[in-house]
Amino acid sequence: MDKKELFSRIEADQVKFISFQFTDVTGSVKSVDAPIGRLAEDLDNGIWFDGSSVEGFSRIQESDMLLRPDIDTYAVLPWSPDDLKRARLFCDIYLPDGSPFAGDPRGALRRSLEALKKKGYTFNVGSEPEFFLFRRNGNGSETIHPVPHDVGTYFDFSPNDEAVRVRTELIQALETMGLDVEVGHHEVALAQHEIDFRFDDALRSADNVLTMKYTVKAIAAQNGLLASFMPKPIFGINGSGMHCHQSLATLDGKNAFYDPNDTFNLSKIAYQFIAGQLVHAKAMSAVLAPTVNSYKRLVPGYEAPVYIGWAQTNRSALIRIPRYNKGMSSAARAELRCPDPSCNPYLAYNVMLAAALDGINRGLVPPKPLNNINVYEMTSDERHALGVDELPGSLREALIEFEADAVIKDALDDALYGAFVRAKKAEWEEYRLHVMDWEVGRYLETA
Repeated sequence: MDKKELFSRIEADQVKFISFQFTDVTGSVKSVDAPIGRLAEDLDNGIWFDGSSVEGFSRIQESDMLLRPDIDTYAVLPWSPDDLKRARLFCDIYLPDGSPFAGDPRGALRRSLEALKKKGYTFNVGSEPEFFLFRRNGNGSETIHPVPHDVGTYFDFSPNDEAVRVRTELIQALETMGLDVEVGHHEVALAQHEIDFRFDDALRSADNVLTMKYTVKAIAAQNGLLASFMPKPIFGINGSGMHCHQSLATLDGKNAFYDPNDTFNLSKIAYQFIAGQLVHAKAMSAVLAPTVNSYKRLVPGYEAPVYIGWAQTNRSALIRIPRYNKGMSSAARAELRCPDPSCNPYLAYNVMLAAALDGINRGLVPPKPLNNINVYEMTSDERHALGVDELPGSLREALIEFEADAVIKDALDDALYGAFVRAKKAEWEEYRLHVMDWEVGRYLETA
């Protein structure tokens, strides 16, 4: 939309404040807020802010940075009170000389997509973030050992279920913010939910993931609940993933993944795309599953992928080819199942695209599909005979793979790569040094 339409919508929505939003390298949403009376000037000149205290941004001697709002991302924050109604605009980040800031995750993805467009394609992603709704345990501020909000399981429904009411309220809020929600449902674990929205251009899809996360948290808080996108908050039950449905489209909108004459209805470029992501899966893990806790989810037995392979009829595969209705050529896609919702979606989509393009550029061919094969029951020798490798077992192992993979490193230029690795190594070191409850219980009296 243009500025005239933007101001018309703002007047109709009776917005009082604008939240100019961006993310740091870890995916945390940052905001600079301003009264609506300054918006015209801010759109023309940008918004200056101090980037020296933001994770992965500039050093203190070069701290001034400029936010440039993307007016197409306008959305009212539905939980803000009417007398202080706020809307948000996502922003790209620039340096004082007017050049794009290389360490801006959103700007980096935008540039990758612009380069892809010059090759004749767009990258579409539809993500499925899972989350838990917990009751707070304690005096209202305590969140350690949270209590599940409900006792439902996969697809459960009850007309009097409070979880259904809260989830419906969440869906309504997301739709008012412009997300095209396809379905919401209870997931396998107690208090676990999923809300899926329609695929979109990767940049908009990444915006949608962030929008969903902070909207879910805000609406949950209004209901006295804690919403968590932590990959594995509870021992012994399924964790939360963020399966990503992916495809390439030509500039005239045709799905480049579709071939009606193929067994899986996939084109040659789709197979090359899949092969590239399988080859770089280990290195991608550092970005797609970027926390210490992520690797408590990526273990056998809880529907999370561990072994590197692809299939149509095997939901434990790293990449799955979903079935779709005959004639729906636009629905041909590849579902990557290892990402989790703790990731920065801009960085995640960037490395996913880089891995796929490497497969296309090199004409890679994927291994045979793992259809109707229970890889978990195989011995390591049997898996090795099939050429099935496995994902890293910890954040530290993932970082080692990341640092050794030139394709995935180059997907994030030096500024982003350096900031990300520093942040994640610091997280691992803190985890390594921390004494946990499990250790005390196991060793305090027995050692």
